[in-house]
Amino acid sequence: MDVKSPEEEHPVKTFGWAARDSSGVLSPFKFSRRATGDDDVRFKVLYCGICHTDLHFIKNEWGFSTYPLVPGHEIVGVVTEVGCKVAKFKVGDKVGVGCLVGSCGSCEGCSEDLENYCPKMILTYATTYHDGTTTYGGYSNEMVVSEHFAIRFPENLPLDGGAPLLCAGVTVYSPMKYYGLNKPGLHLGVVGLGGLGHVAVKFAKAFGAKVTVISTSASKKDEAINHLGADSFLVSRDPDQMQAAAGTMHGILDTVSAAHPIMPLINLLKFHGKLITIGAPEKPTELQVFPLIMGRKMVAGSSIGGMKETQEMIDFAAKHNITADIEVIPVDYVNTAMERLQKGDVRYRFVIDIGKSLTAA
Repeated sequence: MDVKSPEEEHPVKTFGWAARDSSGVLSPFKFSRRATGDDDVRFKVLYCGICHTDLHFIKNEWGFSTYPLVPGHEIVGVVTEVGCKVAKFKVGDKVGVGCLVGSCGSCEGCSEDLENYCPKMILTYATTYHDGTTTYGGYSNEMVVSEHFAIRFPENLPLDGGAPLLCAGVTVYSPMKYYGLNKPGLHLGVVGLGGLGHVAVKFAKAFGAKVTVISTSASKKDEAINHLGADSFLVSRDPDQMQAAAGTMHGILDTVSAAHPIMPLINLLKFHGKLITIGAPEKPTELQVFPLIMGRKMVAGSSIGGMKETQEMIDFAAKHNITADIEVIPVDYVNTAMERLQKGDVRYRFVIDIGKSLTAA
């Protein structure tokens, strides 16, 4: 079989930054994208957020990365071309693409607007597309995507601060909605004050919740309360504080991706309380069942959201002026940014200024 190089797979020449192996080092990369199909939206990429998933993928920490790998699934830009059957977009519109660029379209998940649970979902990068070629993400000068997987960006939502919402935003919005934690007056805990956690605080406050940030780091208290608007703060390593807050929360969003004990968090829940895990620790978590039984409590998970819900989340964010707190960087800073992200040295999301800094190698 004739295997074409990434530059020759498709007719439209494209460039970006890619990792070539599990060292995760990114460097300029020439490849190609398909021509604009009847249902496709093509756009110039202006900004792309750096998600922790990008770091996992470039280093193959989950074991299924394929190289060369162009990361990026928090992508925003301006439409440059639309196919003849496209109805939602026109040239010049603001557009976003999150974690998904395809699904089967016929399973139970797809029929219920839950493409994110389709067994054949196609990720924005490092996955095989319908045509058999590899998907490449948003660390690139342009994207082409089926209209169904493109998100309309409201005019009043800044592209740079709004980009991370396409992954981080819907990852916190979807479980709040599905598990009934979006009702005013509830007391919600948010574990971890990183890329996901800081956005979770903002959405929870917009839903009318009382919000407590739970962190191992006492130094984040001022930031959580005075900058992000949380109502209170718990140091999870302080047994007295944790005991004083026992049985007070309706729900907790656990955003931490490092291994950590969850039984102390379950103790914070009221009966019927829900602990929703959206971080993805690599090691199994120890779970004692007795405290769940005695309080009819729940430990559950959630993964991003479908296209309908992602659009709903973006519209909600625009209405409530929710954006991520970002540090905008040029593309040639991306390897340093990954090193800092590994250490948690960012408040709270890096966003690459693709439009101004990415040039053909």
